[in-house]
Amino acid sequence: MTDTNIPHFIECDTPSKVFLARCRAWGALSALRHKRRGIWQSISWTGYLEHARAIGLALVDLGLQRGDVICVLAENRPEWLYADMGAQCMGLVGNGIYPTSSNEQVAHILQHSSARVLLVENQEQLEKVLAVRETCPDLQRIVVMDRDGLRALDDAQVMFFDELLARGQQLALQPGASFDAAVAQGRSDETAFLVYTSGTTGAPKGAMMSNANVVFQLGQATAYLDAQPGDRSLSFLPLCHIAERMSSVFNPLAVGLVVHFPENSGTVFNDLREVAPQVLFAPPRFWEKLYSQIDLFMRDAITPARWAYGKALALNRQRVSDMLDGKRVGPRSARERLFDLAAFRNLRVFLGLQNLKTALTGAAPVPPDLIRWFMSIGIELREAFGMTETCGFCTATPVGGVQLGWAGVPGAGTELRIASENEIQVRGPHVFAGYWRDPERTREVLDADGWLHTGDCGEINDQGYLAIRDRIKDILITSGGKNITPSHIESLIKFSPYVTDAVVVGDGRHFLTALVMIDQEHVARFAQERQVPYTDFASLTRTDAVTALIREQIEQANGQLARVEQIKDFRIIAELLGAEDEELTPTMKLKRKVIARKYATLITSMYPS
Repeated sequence: MTDTNIPHFIECDTPSKVFLARCRAWGALSALRHKRRGIWQSISWTGYLEHARAIGLALVDLGLQRGDVICVLAENRPEWLYADMGAQCMGLVGNGIYPTSSNEQVAHILQHSSARVLLVENQEQLEKVLAVRETCPDLQRIVVMDRDGLRALDDAQVMFFDELLARGQQLALQPGASFDAAVAQGRSDETAFLVYTSGTTGAPKGAMMSNANVVFQLGQATAYLDAQPGDRSLSFLPLCHIAERMSSVFNPLAVGLVVHFPENSGTVFNDLREVAPQVLFAPPRFWEKLYSQIDLFMRDAITPARWAYGKALALNRQRVSDMLDGKRVGPRSARERLFDLAAFRNLRVFLGLQNLKTALTGAAPVPPDLIRWFMSIGIELREAFGMTETCGFCTATPVGGVQLGWAGVPGAGTELRIASENEIQVRGPHVFAGYWRDPERTREVLDADGWLHTGDCGEINDQGYLAIRDRIKDILITSGGKNITPSHIESLIKFSPYVTDAVVVGDGRHFLTALVMIDQEHVARFAQERQVPYTDFASLTRTDAVTALIREQIEQANGQLARVEQIKDFRIIAELLGAEDEELTPTMKLKRKVIARKYATLITSMYPS
């Protein structure tokens, strides 16, 4: 595939103009693929454009004007992109709402954004908005993507996606259709879309991404993505999040990725095997899950397979250590190649990583042993750093330049500095335009010189690598005056396949403790193998065997920590937490203040008076 006749996207001042150029140049080539009822269905770039054009024209036909907001409440699917790009091409402002949002959270975003149209996936999501629409006076129309269970629906405010699409297709055939003209009218300073923060520290804020922010990031894509047109990616993180928005909507415009949408959120790992992508970005939790799958798999493997796996890891241990130390590493020996073929090739195929060229992680601290393990099996897992307020990418680890605990170097045009309280501050064309209708909070994070105050503390080494140590507000100060960055400790604990999450406690206390969420699958397997009796998840967490198991995992983490950082006691949370629980944000981040309040009694039990 070539793009020799395409205007380079840097010459375009809006992502909509890039989109139009790419769709026309790449035409019949695949842009999107979606698995439905077990079958992958392809949409060409021409089809992508036709759908986006139709939806954009139909939205304007509903009475929307440039600058009006539309929202999408759905899992990742092509219709999400049709609505998002169609809206942007017409000068409308797109916005996503997490599918796991409660009625109240949906209402807050609809109210705050003054959304005029909301596109929802199905009956479940429709019921959320119907329950709160009386509190959303700006909302004029609700569009439903799936008709299942809604055939008899009779509601003047509600229509179906296929009806909206058909109306737009009719409009596109009429002389003087305004789609191309609307794209041409786009300006670099206009808001392209909104991204509402996950609400870890309060009500979600709507970050405004300008056209200029996005175009700048398009120009950065090749700096951290080893990809070429036709390479595959998998879209499974929430499209409401800036990382997935850039990965699935905009990076494909830069490098020609074919975006694959899983059938549903429960089929991601199977779909990963089928797609075998060349590019994969995911938070550490996802990569830890892949590691855990192998841990489980090897427990059931035959003895020769387990022996070959252990031998291959041992052979690679020194090689990986040398690579991390920056030493020159020669070609693999015949013996190393043999064990790699015997142990790791099938393992990579089992995970769906056999074609992977770009493996990226970020959004949370990464356990060093996780990086080592992936490097051992032939996958260079590179760290990156970015924020909603920087429209994604800020720094990334160069190929062959992994440094444990460091999130890479800044991209071209990105300025970094360490200010008071070791706060990381960022300046560049990707820094967002501010918070939607919230000038006060905008002034809190954007100073007069254009520096974004990230709220993260960190450092920059002599090679220009950035390390993120923690959120400033999350740093613990013990009663002895020691400053502790809990995320580093938590990441070590979470590397255990038996632990899903952990929260370190100890602010103002004599020592550190932790609340632990166990991995149900792995711990249940452990209990079954040892014939530990239990009746449900809560009873599983209370067994002596499981308590001893988690104590062992914490002691392993303690072995990598200074004495003042070590966990002296812990408690296991006896509940399975999901995105619908108040303890977690939609991005599955623990809300420390909520945890501290809800489990205050449990915490107190670890600090006897």
